[in-house]
Amino acid sequence: MTGKPFFFDLNIADLKEQFKVLNEPPFRAQQLWQAMYVQLEHDAQQITTLSKSLRTKLHESMEFSHLTPIDRLVSSDGETVKTLFRLPDGLSIEAVLMHYDERDTLCISSQAGCAMGCVFCATGQMGFKRNLSSGEIVEQVIYYARELAKENKVVTNIVIMGMGEPFHNYDAVMSAIDRLNDPRGLNLGARRFTISTVGIVPAIRQFASEKRQVNLAISLHAANDALRSMLLPINRRYPLEDLMQACREYVSLTNRRVSFEWALIQGVNDSPTDARELASLIKGLLCHVNIIPLNPTIEYEGKPTTRENAEVFKGILESSGIPCTIRLRRGIDIRAGCGQLASKHQ
Repeated sequence: MTGKPFFFDLNIADLKEQFKVLNEPPFRAQQLWQAMYVQLEHDAQQITTLSKSLRTKLHESMEFSHLTPIDRLVSSDGETVKTLFRLPDGLSIEAVLMHYDERDTLCISSQAGCAMGCVFCATGQMGFKRNLSSGEIVEQVIYYARELAKENKVVTNIVIMGMGEPFHNYDAVMSAIDRLNDPRGLNLGARRFTISTVGIVPAIRQFASEKRQVNLAISLHAANDALRSMLLPINRRYPLEDLMQACREYVSLTNRRVSFEWALIQGVNDSPTDARELASLIKGLLCHVNIIPLNPTIEYEGKPTTRENAEVFKGILESSGIPCTIRLRRGIDIRAGCGQLASKHQ
């Protein structure tokens, strides 16, 4: 870390203040913003609309990248790309690009490591290192926006579901979303973002009160406190009764549905009884359930459920009137689950 301001940490007002310090007119700040967020330039030196002297000033007074790509894996079907980045302090984070028929979705990180300790998650097994700055969150998107631009494609959706618990880094995550949503830049609509949380109840309530159009996903994985506390230790602090009340408040305040994520683990949470218990827990709530067979990790012995069990699970939910999707497992051959590549390097 050099102590210089990091471009992607700044909103447009902050950037104009930096230009005041440099004795440059504010419209130059707008030119720089446009060049970085729309033209997707890599640094000030490439921006020919700025004078050479200003480019030199900016190069000397501001940082334009905190992420150094150090590893890149592409799945055998070419549909999933995972990149491992080194941060200036030597820590590692990762981000994943997933190609679908009409979408190019990013799964990005909000922390280096994670304090939640979910037993089947590679990031949780690493432990918490530090929060990312808002700019370090933004730059993951910019990196892949540049890559997609080479193919005349754009980022269509962003899930903040990679390394870390987004609601433990609330302010930075929301600032990053605001910057990526800015119509003067990437102009990504709020509904193209999804934040996934293990269930930090006070943050869910704060998020609901702000009435954002950003999608909310809850990593649920169990419908009783005993099993959920075993899989997700945060449940001991915010048990299901409190979590479900916060979800009901979210739906009431925003009129938006909440998504529940359920990693199906063979013999743990994939039985018809588990499905009926889940249906009972969330019946009547405006919601959707995403179920996905577990992505295996080295330190967790659980195995993914079978396709047959997943279909039975889905059928029970749908017969109770609860919309449910079996998500495609992506990038298994490149260990694309959050934290798997970073934990290998660490």
